[in-house]
Amino acid sequence: MPAKKVLVISGKRKTAIARAVVRPGIGRIRINRTPVEIYEPEIAREKIMEPLIQAGDEVWKQLDIDVKVSGGGYIGQAEAARMAIANALLKWTKSSHLRTLFVEYDRTMVAGDPRRKEPKKFGGPGARARDQKSYR
Repeated sequence: MPAKKVLVISGKRKTAIARAVVRPGIGRIRINRTPVEIYEPEIAREKIMEPLIQAGDEVWKQLDIDVKVSGGGYIGQAEAARMAIANALLKWTKSSHLRTLFVEYDRTMVAGDPRRKEPKKFGGPGARARDQKSYR
């Protein structure tokens, strides 16, 4: 029995982590078991659709992509899912043309953004802010 071709790709943004499972199919894309066509909120759906629109129908219409995303807020989750989908398409097609297309459109689709929240320290309400002091 021949082995089925399946890819598992992950994407990260802030504290959101997305895992995309790619297999041959008919163009079904689901985010947390919800079809991307009815995924809410709309701005997150448009963010997730960006790599699909850039790649074109002929690339992803023969694939099924299931994305599980957790952590962070809804925009962080959308950007993590978008990164996972873009990297999955790149790895599946092995296309350098597609890579240049994605990088020219938005580099964070291919390479992640390493910025993270700085930990809070003592003596103040945040990472850098300090409590004011008065001498009088």
